[in-house]
Amino acid sequence: MGTRKFRRNVVAASAAAAVVAAGGVGVAMADRGGAPAPRSSESAPAAGRSNAPVQAPALPGAQAVSPSDRVYTADQTSNTVTVIDPSKDQVLGTLALGSQRLDGVLGAQYLKEVGVHGLGFSRDGRHLGVVSVTTNSAVVIDTATNEIVSKTYVGRAAHEGFFSADGSEFWAAERGQDTVAVVDVRHGGVKKRIRTGQGPSKVLFSPDGERAYVNHIGTAEVAVVDTEQKKVVQRIRGIGDVFSPDAALSPDGRELWVGQKKAGKVTVVDVRAGRVLTVLDTGPETNHINFVTTADTAYAYVTVGGRDETLVYERRGAHPRLVDRIRNSGSTPHGIWPSPDNSKVYVALERGDGVDVIDTRTRTVTKSLDVGQDPQALVYVARSAPAANAGLGRQGLSAATRDVPVDAPADAPADADVEVTARPVDGLDQLQLSARALEPSTAYTLYARRSGERVPLVDFTTDAKGAAPQVLVFARFTGVYDDRLTVARATGKSAAAGHGDHGAHAHDD
Repeated sequence: MGTRKFRRNVVAASAAAAVVAAGGVGVAMADRGGAPAPRSSESAPAAGRSNAPVQAPALPGAQAVSPSDRVYTADQTSNTVTVIDPSKDQVLGTLALGSQRLDGVLGAQYLKEVGVHGLGFSRDGRHLGVVSVTTNSAVVIDTATNEIVSKTYVGRAAHEGFFSADGSEFWAAERGQDTVAVVDVRHGGVKKRIRTGQGPSKVLFSPDGERAYVNHIGTAEVAVVDTEQKKVVQRIRGIGDVFSPDAALSPDGRELWVGQKKAGKVTVVDVRAGRVLTVLDTGPETNHINFVTTADTAYAYVTVGGRDETLVYERRGAHPRLVDRIRNSGSTPHGIWPSPDNSKVYVALERGDGVDVIDTRTRTVTKSLDVGQDPQALVYVARSAPAANAGLGRQGLSAATRDVPVDAPADAPADADVEVTARPVDGLDQLQLSARALEPSTAYTLYARRSGERVPLVDFTTDAKGAAPQVLVFARFTGVYDDRLTVARATGKSAAAGHGDHGAHAHDD
């Protein structure tokens, strides 16, 4: 794959001083108002082999980017995992875990995965965990061979997971069952379920592996789990919103940064004190968080999907400070992970079907890669031994994904925003609509035009905040309709007309 052609100008807007670090880097608290000071002698422990590499996020002094390392994206529409060589910033291919949407996935005999979404990895870099949100599976892949080690069907609406410190277990958050499934990595199967709260969404482990932290999408709290007893021992309340899909733990284990996607906020939690330090206003569709640490400062990078930018904060305890806004090259930045040496950050572009490579010294996008369709989670996995390229294909790559101009409703509020992306999927086009700041709890219709006639494609209803995070339409669009869409309030006529040969689906992260 070559370099993606940027669809937007890349801008790095400098702000005043500092940055926040949120991830897995070892940092020490200094005496300057609670701000973290990097210590090059520390690093997050790596379980397993004695020669295991340091995993990102890491302190200064970790190993450089290696040809053995891999960056992975979970591609929700093509049902693939894209594999990238970070030493060359080159896409090697994709691992197909299922068919593209509507290519048999609705059939009674379909046995593969749908909705490839979440990623986690073992500390020794030997295993990758992949969670599919529709088929509720946790697949463990050997990163040396790209072969499946085990596959376990866990509970309803599984979302994100991670490996225990010793790598023997994969803990998957089951959002539809209010539990975390503890999966046996080698043999598969659920060993135990831990009830944590309403809608557990992600699991992260402390550097020493003794605690797990679970954020939720149905309750404004973080559950703290004793990993030996496998039970909740503490609940940290006061998170900025009940819907918190993602979180990142600082490498010293002191702070948990919890993202509130719908509210556009990030809550910074002192996990040792068990209290909220501050709540940051980060912007609409705040997605994932991770950390970069230089010799001078610890930073946190936050992807904001609704503004197509990645924010950079200086970590200053209860007073993080925004220092930069990095304009992404494509639409809806989502997953994010740095390299162990802190030289680069990789950002998945959910609606751009790409990955941006950010130079952390200049804080600019230096390259953008085409990956599988609809990338969600992204991880950087450091390896001490060469990784094989076997089993890789091209499913989901080289698709002509594009933004389609769309007119918002004439009576919409001034700050209303509606975006539509079109991507080809096996003989059809998938139109992905997202809207915010429309009228709350209101029915709308998305229209196409053909020969001057307005044709309804799908009806959708906004939530209590006037948002429609993700509405999917499957239709033959390109070359059939004009390349411009319109959204208007739904009428009885349009609602009764149905959708003809169009399929529609609504989804939220």
